[in-house]
Amino acid sequence: MKTKRKVLQFICPTGFYGAERWVLALAKHLDPETTACDLAVTMEPGQKPLELVNEYKKLNLPTYIIDMKNKFDLGAVERLATLIREQNIDIIHTHGYKSDIIGVLAARRANIQCVVTPHGFENAKDFKLKTFIWLGCQSMRFAHKVVPLSQQLMQDVLRIGVKPHKTLYIQNGVDLSEVEAEPVPTRVEPNKKRIGFVGQMISRKNIRDILDIFEVLHKEHPDTELILLGDGDARQELELHSQSLASQGAVQFLGFRDDRLSLLKSFDLFVMTSTLEGIPRCLMEATAASIPVAAYDIAGIDQLISHEETGLLAPLGDKQTLKTYWEKLLYNQAFASQMAENAKKFVYDNYSAQRMAAQYSDLFEEMTKDS
Repeated sequence: MKTKRKVLQFICPTGFYGAERWVLALAKHLDPETTACDLAVTMEPGQKPLELVNEYKKLNLPTYIIDMKNKFDLGAVERLATLIREQNIDIIHTHGYKSDIIGVLAARRANIQCVVTPHGFENAKDFKLKTFIWLGCQSMRFAHKVVPLSQQLMQDVLRIGVKPHKTLYIQNGVDLSEVEAEPVPTRVEPNKKRIGFVGQMISRKNIRDILDIFEVLHKEHPDTELILLGDGDARQELELHSQSLASQGAVQFLGFRDDRLSLLKSFDLFVMTSTLEGIPRCLMEATAASIPVAAYDIAGIDQLISHEETGLLAPLGDKQTLKTYWEKLLYNQAFASQMAENAKKFVYDNYSAQRMAAQYSDLFEEMTKDS
C-alpha cells in the first residue's frame, strides 16, 4: 500500500482567475506528507505563459504542460494518459468543461480515478461552445466523484444526471493570506469614488449591466470612476459598448494585472452583475479586503452576501435598484463600513482554505485506501 498518494490537478487555464487560484489554494494547504499534488495544464498555440504554472513552481511542486494543436484537440487525451502512467498518478482532479472532458477520458485510458470540481456553469450563446459545454457536463457523469463548490452547483450536477452517490459537497475555501499581505495603495485622486469589478469577461458575468448602471450613476455623480479588471471573450464587445457611452472617460478596462490585489484594495465598492455563479473567489477577496459589495441576488452570491447584513443584493436584472444600492454604499460611509466588516468576518469564519483542503485530503484517502 502506498503511504503517499499522487493527485494530479488538471486545468485548461484561461488566465489566472477564480478556478486557477482555487487550484493553487488547494495545493498550498494539502499536507505534503500524505498527498503529492502535481499540476498539468494545457497550452494552445499563441497562448501566453501561464501565471498558474509560475505560482505553482514557487511551491516547489511538479508542473507539466500538455500541448494542444487547437482548442478542441482531443489528441491531448492520450498525451495526458501517458503522463498519468509515467508519473504513477493515483487520482486526476479536473476543473472546467474542457479539463473535465479530457481528464475523464484520460483517467479511463490510464485506469485511474477522476474527481471533477465544477466551478460554475456557462450560459453560452455560441453553438460550438454550447455543444462543448454540453459534452463537459455529460463527462461528469463518468467521473468517480463530482464535488461542487456550492449547493446550487450541487443541484445543477444532479439535474445534469450525475448519480447522487457520486457526489460530495465540500464547501468552497479560499487562501486569503495574499489579500492580507497586500498594503492599501495610495490613490492619485483619492476624492473620486472608485467602483470596481474583477473577473473573467464572459457572458455569464453580464458586465454590460455594470456599464449601463455606471452610465446613469456617473451623470448624477461625476466624482465616480469604474475600474474593470480581467479579460475574456466578451471584452472587445464591452469596450466597444463603453465607447458609445457618455461615461467612457471614467471607465478603465485594465485587463489581467499582476497588481490585481493592490487595485482591488483601492476600490470604494465592489460590484457584480452575474447571471450564474459558483461561489466567486473574487467576491471572497473583496470582502477579505474590507470592500463593501453590491450585486444581483443569485445562487452562489447569496451564500456569501446576505442583504443588509453583509452587503446589498438587488433582484436579477433590476438595474435601477442596484444603482440605488451603489449610491448607498458609496455615500453612506458608516453603513458601508459596517457591511464590509460583517462580510469580512463571515468569510473568515466560514470559508477557510485549510478546512477545504482537509476535506479533500479525506476524500483522496478514501478513494485510494484499497490501492
